[in-house]
Amino acid sequence: MQIRKEKPRDYKDVYSLVKIAFDNAEHSDGNEHDLVNDLRKSDAFIPELSLVAEADGRIVGHIMFTKANVDEETVIALAPLSVLPEYQRQGVGAALIKEGHRIAAKLGYPYSIVLGSERYYPRTGYQPAKKFGIRAPFDVTDENFMAYKLKDDVPPLYGTLKYAKEFGVE
Repeated sequence: MQIRKEKPRDYKDVYSLVKIAFDNAEHSDGNEHDLVNDLRKSDAFIPELSLVAEADGRIVGHIMFTKANVDEETVIALAPLSVLPEYQRQGVGAALIKEGHRIAAKLGYPYSIVLGSERYYPRTGYQPAKKFGIRAPFDVTDENFMAYKLKDDVPPLYGTLKYAKEFGVE
């Protein structure tokens, strides 16, 4: 498996992959594939942090991290993470997360935030965001709103996360 930066020629395949990956997902609003397209056109888009995983000659996974803010501090939000059903539970998602974290740390981002499965994301190092002083902009359980510290020496933030407007969260 190879992980690389997404290229414009990948957009159509990624659109289909995201749609298929979320088709039977436990937590989905059904528009994750459109969200990816909208985020690519936004000020929050970070091209270096839109990654694909290739295996068997095709794209089997995709991850996107976009800019978000906690008060005046810019952080990244992980959303969405998509893996084709037949490649799930094989480490594709974890590899995408790990590579995204490595690149994000190099780019200087202090934290990655995710709203997701309390069974999956803690295995990749995510912890309840409240531990770092980060609050969700909506009502959600602590176990589903998580953060990952990208650098050891960053202090807690103490503020409410503000997602890119494309997420539709005020």
